[in-house]
Amino acid sequence: MSRDFDKDYWEQHWHGGPGSPADPMTDAAPSSAANPYVQHETAGLAPGTALDAGCGAGAEAVWLAEHGWTVTGADISASALAQAADRAGAASVTENVTWIEADLTTWEPAEPFDLVTTNYAHPTIPQLDFYRRISRWVAPGGTLLIVGHLHGSTTTANGHHPPEETTVTAGAITAVLDAAHWRVETAEEPDRTVDARGHGSVHLRDVVVRATRLA
Repeated sequence: MSRDFDKDYWEQHWHGGPGSPADPMTDAAPSSAANPYVQHETAGLAPGTALDAGCGAGAEAVWLAEHGWTVTGADISASALAQAADRAGAASVTENVTWIEADLTTWEPAEPFDLVTTNYAHPTIPQLDFYRRISRWVAPGGTLLIVGHLHGSTTTANGHHPPEETTVTAGAITAVLDAAHWRVETAEEPDRTVDARGHGSVHLRDVVVRATRLA
C-alpha cells in the first residue's frame, strides 16, 4: 500500500516516544542501538563531519558523535528530534551534534560533509531520487553510506512488508552513482533478525551501500 511519508505522517510515527513508533514496519530495528551497518562500515574511516539524513530518534547520529564525528542530524519530525536531543544529552555528546528540522527533499546544506549516511529513511520523493540528492552533499574523498530495505524480505510476526516504493536493491543504488565520481566499497543485501519492540521478531533483508566520492 502506498503511503505519503510527509511531515504529518512522521509526527504521528514518532509522537509515541522512544521505542514506540506508530508503524513498526518503518522502523523495525531496535531504537536503543545504532544500526550495526553504520558501526561496521564507518570503523575504518577517520572521523570528520557527518550528516545523518532522516536521523529519526538519533541512534546513529549519537553513536557517530560518541566515536569522534561532528554530526548534523536532520529530520522532518520535531518529535523525533526532541527524542534525539534527549538521547544526545544522556550520552553526553550534546556539543558534538546539531539537530536540524528540515524537509530533506528541499533543504540544502551550507557545505558538504565527510560522511553522509541515511538509514531506512522514507521520503516523499522516489527512494533513488532521494539517494541521488543526498549524494551531492558528500565532500570529495568523503563517504556515502546508505542502509535501506530490500523489497519482499522484511517480515513481522503479522507478515507485513515495507511498502514497495520504499525499497531498493544494491544494484539500483550503485547504478545512480556515476563511476567517474564514485568508488563503490560495499554493495550488499544482508539478512538479520531483530526484536521490534513488542511487535515480535522481525526478519530484515537489508541493502547496504558504501561509496567514496572521488571528485
